[in-house]
Amino acid sequence: MGPEDDGDGFIVEWGVWDWTGNRPALSLGRLLAVNEDDDRQDPYWQPQYWKVGFQACFTDNPAWADLHISGGGNSGFDRAAIGKPRADALAAIRRYIDQDPLLSVMWQSVPTDIEVTLDRAG
Repeated sequence: MGPEDDGDGFIVEWGVWDWTGNRPALSLGRLLAVNEDDDRQDPYWQPQYWKVGFQACFTDNPAWADLHISGGGNSGFDRAAIGKPRADALAAIRRYIDQDPLLSVMWQSVPTDIEVTLDRAG
């Protein structure tokens, strides 16, 4: 992996949490390592990590009434290298969303609100 891939990754998260007002939510996140400032020759140097998030919240939907949605789940951070490995990883996550009954319904539903964030991670 090259330095441009250091810490770069994506995650998909879903569930019902207090911070979503106990509404079902689907979140897409991208973790970025920003390599600027400071002395990169320092043996303790670390990039700054940032997370760009897209979160869609939904009202209850009859299509998922029988699906278990409390708590939540996530895909885990995937840090596939940029290029074909990343494209393959994104395609695999899309197949997972299409095949999971709950995620498929959420993906096709109209959200009640959307939030986009940029926060320092870690």
